[in-house]
Amino acid sequence: MNRNLSLCALVIVTLLAGCWSGDKPPMEARPKDQAATAQTGIVQHRQEEAEKLEPMPAAPPPPVAVAPASLSQPEALTGSRARMAAEAKLDYAAASVPAASPPQVGQQVGGSLDELRAPSEPTDREQYAHQEVNPVKRAAEQPVSTFSIDVDTGSYANVRRFLNTGRLPPRDAVRVEELINYFDYDYPTPDSRQPPFRVSTELAPTPWNPKTLLLAVGIKGYELPKTQLPPANLVFLIDVSGSMDSPDKIGLLKPALKLLVRQLRAEDKVAIAVYAGAAGMVLEPTPGSQKAKIEAALDRLSAGGSTNGGAGIQLAYSLARDGFVKGGVNRVILATDGDFNVGTVNFEALKNLVETQRKSGVALTTLGFGTGNYNDRLMEQLADAGNGNYAYIDTLREANKVLVEQMSATLLTIARDVKIQIEFNPAVVEEYRLIGYENRMLRREDFSNDAVDAGDIGAGHAVTALYEIALKGGGGALTEPLRYGKTAEDAAPRGDEIAFLRLRYKQPDSDTSQLLEWPIRRDQVVQDWRATSERFRFAAAVAGFGQVLRGGRYTGNFGYDQVLALAREARGADSHGYRGEFLTLVGLARSMDSGKGGEQGQAIR
Repeated sequence: MNRNLSLCALVIVTLLAGCWSGDKPPMEARPKDQAATAQTGIVQHRQEEAEKLEPMPAAPPPPVAVAPASLSQPEALTGSRARMAAEAKLDYAAASVPAASPPQVGQQVGGSLDELRAPSEPTDREQYAHQEVNPVKRAAEQPVSTFSIDVDTGSYANVRRFLNTGRLPPRDAVRVEELINYFDYDYPTPDSRQPPFRVSTELAPTPWNPKTLLLAVGIKGYELPKTQLPPANLVFLIDVSGSMDSPDKIGLLKPALKLLVRQLRAEDKVAIAVYAGAAGMVLEPTPGSQKAKIEAALDRLSAGGSTNGGAGIQLAYSLARDGFVKGGVNRVILATDGDFNVGTVNFEALKNLVETQRKSGVALTTLGFGTGNYNDRLMEQLADAGNGNYAYIDTLREANKVLVEQMSATLLTIARDVKIQIEFNPAVVEEYRLIGYENRMLRREDFSNDAVDAGDIGAGHAVTALYEIALKGGGGALTEPLRYGKTAEDAAPRGDEIAFLRLRYKQPDSDTSQLLEWPIRRDQVVQDWRATSERFRFAAAVAGFGQVLRGGRYTGNFGYDQVLALAREARGADSHGYRGEFLTLVGLARSMDSGKGGEQGQAIR
C-alpha cells in the first residue's frame, strides 16, 4: 500500500514538472502528454534504482532526457517519449551485462595498466653499447695513453639514418672516432710497403677552446688498386629470417652485394650461406666470372622464420676454410640486422665464437641493415673480434662507398693488431684527453703484449685520432693537482717535447709486432688553427659535431653553428660529395635539437 502511494506521488510530481516546463499551465496538459510523461518518469525511476543495485557497470547508460510538453504536436511528442522509454530499457539491459561493454581508455585490462603502452613509448628495440666519454687525465699522474685503432664507419651512417628520418640519434649510437674516420683526409701515403703505412701529426689550438691544443695523429695505409688484389675467397653470410623482410633490409641487401659481385674477377670465388631458424648453403663456391649465377642466387632469397645467427657463422667459416686461398683474401661478409633470437644468442658467446674462428686466418666483415630491431652493439663487436671492419648500409650509395670505392680497404688487410701509445711529458703537459675510442682503450702493458688483439688496417685505409691537450700555464686545465702527488720537477726535462708517439703493428702473416716511434715537439705547434691544413680543420669540425651530439661535456659553447662554419671553410675538393652531405646533416641536427647542442656544454675554463 505504501509503495503504491509513493509511486503515485512520484508520478504526480513528474507530471507537474513536465507540465510547468511547457507553454501552458499544468491544468491545460492533455491526457496523452500526462501518460507519456508518467511513463517516462517511471522508467527513469526504475533506471535510477537499478543503477543503485548494480555494483560497477562497465559503462553507465546515458541519462533519459524528458522533453517538455508541447500543445502544437502532441502525437509526435508522445511517440518520442515512448521510444525514449523503450531505449532506456534496452540501455539498462545492455549495461547489466559486463562482458558486452568494451574497455575504456585508461581502464585496467587484465588487472594492470602496465599492459597498455602509451602512444609516445618507442616501438623500436635497437641496441647500443653504453660508453662513458673519455675523461680528462693529468699527465703527472697518468702520462701514458694506449688504445687500439679503429677503421669502422658504421656509426656515421647510422647517425645519418637517424637525422634523415627526423630524429636525433641516441648518444650511445654516436662513436666520435667512427664519425671522424668516415672521411678521407688525403694523408700522404707511404713511400714503400715497409712499413705499410705512414704517420702524420699536426698540432694547433683547439677550435672550441683556445686555451688547449688539439693533436691530430693520422695513419694512412698504402694504396692498392682493386685490380691488383690477391685472389679472393669470399663467403656471403646472409640473414633471411623474418625480421629481415623489409625494403631497407633484404630489399637493400641484394643490390648492395651485387655491386661487389660485379667487381670480382675470374680468380675470385663466392659462396653464399643463409640462416633463419637453421643455416644452409644456397650457392657453392662460384668463380667471380659467373656473375649471372651469383646474382640469380641472391635474387632467389626471401625472408622468413627465426634467427639462428650462431649456426650461420659456423657454417660460413667452415665454407671459408674449405676454400682457403693461401696468401689471398679469405673473408666472411655477414649481412644482417643483428637480431639473433635462437641458437647461440648470448653476446659474449657469439664474440667468443668469432674469436675462435679467426684463428683459421679468415676475417669477418659485418654489414648492418635496417631499423627498429637493429643490434649495433653486436655488429660492431663481432667485426672487432673477427679481425674485420663494420659498416652500416642505409642507402645503395653507402654500399657503393664501402664495397666498390673502398673495396681494397674493406677486403685486404695490410697491418694487423695496430696499437697506438702516447706518453705525455708532465713537465710540459698538464692534462690531456682522447676524443672517442672509448671502447678501444687498452692497458699500458697491452701495448707490448702481442697476445692482445687490436684493430687492423686495410689497403688505403686512413685512421685519425685526436687528443685535446692542456699545457702547463695555459689556463686550460680542468682538474686540481694532487697535494701529495709527483711534481713536474721530478719529471725528465725534455722541455722541447710535448709527447712521444709509439705505434705497434703486425704483418698480415706474422704474430710478432714491430715498433715505430716519433717525438712530438713544441715547435710543431701552429699558433692559429685557421692556418692549419684542411684535413685538420675538417676533422676538428667532425669531432666537434660528434661531441655535441653526445652532450658536449667538453665543448663549451661550441655548437652546430660553429661546426658548420668550421666545416664549410675546410670542405676542400669533396669529389664524392660526402663533406657536403655532412654539412646537411649538421643543419638537420641543429633544426631538431631544441637545446642547441653546444650551448649546454660545460667543462671549459
